[in-house]
This record gives sequence, structure tokens and C-alpha cells, in this order.
Amino acid sequence: MTSTTDIVAKLWGLCNVLRDDGVTFNEYVTELTYLLFLKMMSEVRDPQGGLREERLPDGYRWGKLAKLEGVEQLDYYKRLLLDLGKPEVKDNLIRSIFTDAQTRLRKPTNLKALTSNIDQLDWFSAREEGLGNLYEGLLEKNAADKKSGAGQYFTPRPLIDCIVRLMKPQAGETVQDPAAGTAGFLVAADRYIKDQTDDLYKLPEAKAYFQRHSAFVGGELVPDTHRLCLMNLLLHGIEGGVDNIDTLSPDGEGLPKADLILTNPPFGTKKGGGRPTRSDFSVTADTSNKQLAFVEHIVRALNPGGRAAVVVPDNVLFEDNTGRRLRTWLMDLCNLHTILRLPTGIFYAQGVKTNVLFFQRGKRDKGNTKAVWVYDMRANMPAFGKTRPLTVAEFADFEAAYGSDPNGGAKRKEQGEDGRWRCFNREAITGRNDNLDIAWLRDTEAEAEETLTEPEDIAAAIIGHLKAALEEIEALSEELEPDSVGEAVAIAEAAE
Repeated sequence: MTSTTDIVAKLWGLCNVLRDDGVTFNEYVTELTYLLFLKMMSEVRDPQGGLREERLPDGYRWGKLAKLEGVEQLDYYKRLLLDLGKPEVKDNLIRSIFTDAQTRLRKPTNLKALTSNIDQLDWFSAREEGLGNLYEGLLEKNAADKKSGAGQYFTPRPLIDCIVRLMKPQAGETVQDPAAGTAGFLVAADRYIKDQTDDLYKLPEAKAYFQRHSAFVGGELVPDTHRLCLMNLLLHGIEGGVDNIDTLSPDGEGLPKADLILTNPPFGTKKGGGRPTRSDFSVTADTSNKQLAFVEHIVRALNPGGRAAVVVPDNVLFEDNTGRRLRTWLMDLCNLHTILRLPTGIFYAQGVKTNVLFFQRGKRDKGNTKAVWVYDMRANMPAFGKTRPLTVAEFADFEAAYGSDPNGGAKRKEQGEDGRWRCFNREAITGRNDNLDIAWLRDTEAEAEETLTEPEDIAAAIIGHLKAALEEIEALSEELEPDSVGEAVAIAEAAE
């Protein structure tokens, strides 16, 4: 999509205008989102053919904003952002996108430069290729820019698409992401379903309505990220579904049960060493380790027979005490059939070692995991980074080994000690004290990192290793002296 790529590049170039007005890298996309939302609303038709712009109150639309000049335009823009987030706005989605919205722009000339440049973009081509694709491209551009910091744990699109292809979301299923970010997993699942149903036209109207309004649910903690998430969903024809909540609080208990959960939860500990406040949590109720707590949420949120694919750091696989209890509980309640050991360097924080857990919720609560298949995509892999980005092709061998059954039931063939694909029965895992950090190939990660040449990649690798080490120390401290963890975390955060 050459036109979309060109438009994304031009939009990102407008960030220089924002920087001149004191807007930081972290605020770039949020600031552009307000303006792009108004412009795109004037360009998009909804599935029923009505202009989306009609959802905005009269007098709060792009046409009026773009015509104004100078201080009058800036004052009108500030008032527009404030008013669209007020309770009296009847459209819930519009109100959610603009809740607490405010501009960082101070110079009228810069606002005029932005509105003029946005108006001059090739919106005909953008409409043809999909405004949702354009917006996703902007989010990905932001994540790829080291200075923005947005990509620290940004899930690469090739990985998202691989997971979605394997999990095969179906029309009529409820799909949840409890840590939705900018909705990358939900949008990819929606795209997969639309490809199977001729953009939902093959579905009866009631099912099509469900797909647009109820199929995709989740939570996102950070307000600005939630704003980007809602806009991304809207531009792909999905009406909301993701709430601005802390999933590890009682609000998370209210998320609908799911047939499929796809997610990359945040890593690390809750600020101040706080524990989850969920009344339904038992295994992780006493830990501040977010990734362990999210795994408990995912298991509890699945319908019987429901399936999940979740990105987790290595310590979920090997941590003792709470970690071990969680793994044993998970393998009892679910069929944990597959673990993908991901290569290092695919996330901005290069030192973070990650995996994807694929499992299915059992219809009974005991003995669901009989064996775990492990694919090692980490050992003897090249260094991924700015000079060698992750591509779809990297996952081809894993997808072939995984097979066509989303729940790991396809016929599989072991590759032996010299291959990347091996099976470990439940007895063998029990003999490891339920430690799932299983590696048998010589790991050349250190050698690979020596090949990093970009200063930004090298710095990111160093920072990532330090953060990973700090998190492991915090987890160990929590097990030894639970009462002192909050103070230790606070000191560490203050040091940052």
C-alpha cells in the first residue's frame, strides 16, 4: 500500500511542527490523533452508509476548524476538545475518545500548519486503502521510533499476525485483550474474520452486528493509550468494546468471558509493590508481579473450551513459589500445549526474553495438560533490531510445525535434540518442578548481540538487560520479604 506508506511518512513529518511547539515524542501521536480523528470522520462512511461525521455535534467538525485562522482557530480547537469530552455528548464512543483531551499546542501558526498539511494529503487513496490501515501505520511508526519510547513492549505486527493465523478467530466468538494497548491484536483478529466472511457480508445481519458491536472486548489502563485504541477500533469498523480500566482491579472481573484471548500484558511489578485487588484471585493474590497476575486473569476469563495465546517474559516460566503454583494450576485447569521461545531483540527493550504460551481451558479442573510442545526460535537466531526487523517469513517453520488445529491437536513430529521442535510429557515437566524454561540448543544470544551495530540498538539492549535483572531481583525480594517489596520498588522507580 504505497499511498498509505507515503501518507504515514508525511504525517510523521508533521511531528517536527509539534516539536517546535514544545510537544514531546511521547505526545506526538496523541496530539495528531485529535486532528486526524476529526478529519477522518469527514472522510469515512460507516457500514450502513451514513456519514460518521454526523456522530459529532453540530459546530464541532473538521470543516469549521480547518477554515479558521490564527488565535480564533486555536481557541476554537481548545474549546472543541473540552466540549466533546463532556457528559452531555450523547455518543459514548466520541465522549470516551475526547475525555480529558487537551492540546499542547501554543502557537496558532503551528495549528494552521497542521490542519493545512492534513487537508492536502491524498485522502482519496487513503479511503481506498483503508483509513484504519493508515492509522495503524502511524501507530507502528511511533513504536519504531526509539525516541518516542512507545515501542518498549510494542508487539511486532508479524508476531501478532502469526498468532492470529494459528488461533483462527471465528465469527460469533468473543475475543478479549485484557491489556489492549492500541488494539493491535483485536484489529488483527477482526481483519482475519472479515477476510473469511467477505467483510462480514456472508453473515446474517444479527451476526454482523455482533461482530461490529460486541465481539471484541478488553481493558487498557493508560488513558492516552486507551484513546488511541478506541480510534483504531473505530477506523476498522469496531464500536468500542475496550474500557479504560485496570484489569487487575475489581473492574477486570466485569470483563465478559471470552472464547479467545490474545494479549501481550505489561511486564514488571505494580507501582509501589501493590497487589491485585481482585476478589476472584487466589493464586497470585499476594504478588505484585503483573505478568503472573495477568495469566491468572486469562485462565479465569476463558469460557470452558476457550483458547488463549499470551506473550510472557521468561520469569513466568521459571519463577519459584507463586510462579510455580501458577504454572501447576494453569496446567491442571488448561491444556498448555505449546510454548514458543521468541528471539531477543524483537521488542524495543532488547534484553527482555519472551515467549508465547498457547493453551485451551479445560472443561474440568484437573489434569488437562498431558504434554507441552516447545519451539525454540531463540537459539542460533540472528540479532533483530533496526537493521534487521522481524518479518512474517521468520515464523513460517513454527507455523508449519504447529499445525492447523488452533488447540494444538494436529499431528506433530518431533525434531529431536538437534531440532527446534520437541515434546515434553507431563511427567518430565513434573520432574523439573514444573519449570517450563526449557532449552536444549546452545543459546548464541550473547554472540548475536555482539553483532548489533546501531548505537540505539546497543543502548536498548543494555537498558533491557538492566531492567530484566532489576525485575528478577524484585521478584526474589518479594518471595523472601513480602512486606519490604513496596519500599524497594519505590526506591528503584525514584532512581529511574
